[in-house]
Amino acid sequence: MSEMPKRFYKNAGITGAGDGWSVVLDGRPVRTPARAELTLPTQALARAIAEEWDRQGEQIDIQAMHLMRLANVAIDRTPETRAAMADEVAKYCETDLTCHLAEGPEALVARQEAAWRPVRDWSGRALGVMLVPVTGLLAVPQPAASLEAARAHALALDDFRLTGLAFGCGLFGSALLALALEQGEIDAESAHRAARIDEDYQAEQWGRDEEAEAFAAARRIEADALGSWFTALGT
Repeated sequence: MSEMPKRFYKNAGITGAGDGWSVVLDGRPVRTPARAELTLPTQALARAIAEEWDRQGEQIDIQAMHLMRLANVAIDRTPETRAAMADEVAKYCETDLTCHLAEGPEALVARQEAAWRPVRDWSGRALGVMLVPVTGLLAVPQPAASLEAARAHALALDDFRLTGLAFGCGLFGSALLALALEQGEIDAESAHRAARIDEDYQAEQWGRDEEAEAFAAARRIEADALGSWFTALGT
């Protein structure tokens, strides 16, 4: 495990940069791993990332700087991989978590439907992404038009929103939950809870495992950061 770098600055701030905003450390602009200047599309996002830098202690923990890491991807990688990222969003729709209902018990199925059905209904109504729910883990072919609608929506987003959407798909195991968060239909806490219905139900029945709880807590932090990302980007 590599040693974390020492903090080399006193203060983090923001400054206007053309049509965007930059984060500066003691007046010097932050750069991405590819050495591009960290230029953000909104003042709110720049301020939120500057706050991440300000919260660092004597050493810089980049793994804990969730917004900074997303911004690095949005600037360095997303412009060259937009089509692949949109394809990945459509691929998540093929096996979307919100479409796979448990075979039982009834209490678990009721929880799943209470959280997942409104998201499925919304995605069909708002985005034309109408997915077919099934019972069990075996996937069924989803409508080609719905997959294309998800792909088209992803491609229509700017690099920053697309980055967040793609990250959310993997975080939640669901394109629909990620889309609902990106569009402001649900908040980060709701998305996180919806993604963990099965795990939380099993924990209630069999007890909570310390390692699983730590994993869930880390995922909750990432979900909250993703919610902050979309809030800072605005509508």
